[in-house]
Order: sequence, then C-alpha cells, then structure tokens
Amino acid sequence: MSVRVVAVTGASRGIGAAIALELARRGFVVGCLSRKGQGIETVDVPEALRAQMECIACDVDDERSIADAFAQLVQHRGRIDALVNNAGIHRTARSSEMAVEDYDSVMNTNARAVFVACREVYRHLATNGGMIINIGSFFDKMGVKGNLAYCASKAAVGAITRCLAVEWASRNIRVLDVAPGYIETELNADAMQGSLRDFLQARIPGKRPGRPDEVARLVGALIAEDIPFLTGETLYIDGAQAIAH
Repeated sequence: MSVRVVAVTGASRGIGAAIALELARRGFVVGCLSRKGQGIETVDVPEALRAQMECIACDVDDERSIADAFAQLVQHRGRIDALVNNAGIHRTARSSEMAVEDYDSVMNTNARAVFVACREVYRHLATNGGMIINIGSFFDKMGVKGNLAYCASKAAVGAITRCLAVEWASRNIRVLDVAPGYIETELNADAMQGSLRDFLQARIPGKRPGRPDEVARLVGALIAEDIPFLTGETLYIDGAQAIAH
C-alpha cells in the first residue's frame, strides 16, 4: 500500500506544527499548508522527516487557494487520504463593542474555512474514503466573556463535523472534531503566565495546561488507527477541566 498523505492547515506553528511533525514521525507524508508555505517554522525538523513534508502556501480564507493547495499536493504526492483542519484565529472583545468585521474574521477563518476545506478535499477522498479531523475547542460548549465569536466559531466546527459525518458516511469518509482545552504554545506562552496560570492550576485537575504534542499524538493515533465506526464525534482533550466540579 502506498504511504498515506495527510494535509494539515496552519502547519507552521503551534498545534498545527506539532501535528505535522507527529504525522511525519508516524510515517505519513504531510502536506504542510500555511500562508507562507515554508513548513514548520518553530523547530528544526530532521532532514529525514523533511523529505516526508510537502510545504505549500495556502490562505484558508481564500476558496481558490485551498483548492489549489490540495491540487498541488496531489500533483506532487499522488493522493490525499486525510485532512486536518487546524488553522484558526482567536480574538477577544466585549460583545457590546465587537465590530462586525472582527466577528466575521473569526467566523471566516475558524468555521467557513473548515467547511470550504472539507468541501474541496471531498473530491479527493470520495473514491477510496478517508478521514477529516477538525480542530475545535472546548469553548464550543461554554459561555466565555469576551469570546463570543470564538465560541460560536468552534460550536460551528462541531456542527459541521456532525453533518458531514452523516452525509459522507456512504463514501467511507469519517469526520471527527478534536477539541482541546488550554494548550500552551509558543504563540500564547506570555499570556499563559500570571493570573491565567494561577487560574488554570486551580481549575484543571492536573494543575497545568496541555502541550501541543499531546493534541498531536491524539490526532496521529486517530489517523493511524483509522477506526471505521468512529465518526461524527467531538473528542475533548482538556485535562478534565470542563467536567471538574
């Protein structure tokens, strides 16, 4: 069997970079999609793993860019077997003062782009089946001050996941939503200090935020195991924060 090919959006930094690296370590060919198209930017990737990565420029807010990125990956690597929709943005604002442009920006990147990427990858998965993993958030079921747009966008990711899982099951396409809690990355390391660190130590039973590699290992395991009967679900990885009382 040919080596499976996985496209990962937002693969340059943070959780996306960790996912791309984990998938390469597991032997997959990884299409690293990012705005710059330069692949993982935050760590030195061993040369052997770089050979398994196809770095492609992709703006997830642009429908044509997404379609072209998938076409380029197929042209260079012959196929696409799975997609990880990881690209996203997080903006905070008081709801009473939030500009429509800011709301639209979050919804476009976090929800609309997920729909478009799923739609565009469908043609590549429809013949032989495959898997889509959307990266959501445990904020999808919470009311969080200053996070109306983000919470709404991640709730939409769960709904998109469920609808596509039902609609595309006959094509042997499985769709899952992996929803992290607080994950400390190089992008939010400064914000994770001080009062937020104290809050998380008090709220998370394990007394720490998660790590990108923990999310990446879950995503890697789901794609590697490829369990046909597991689809449509939101899998939370939040250290039990949301259920702790």
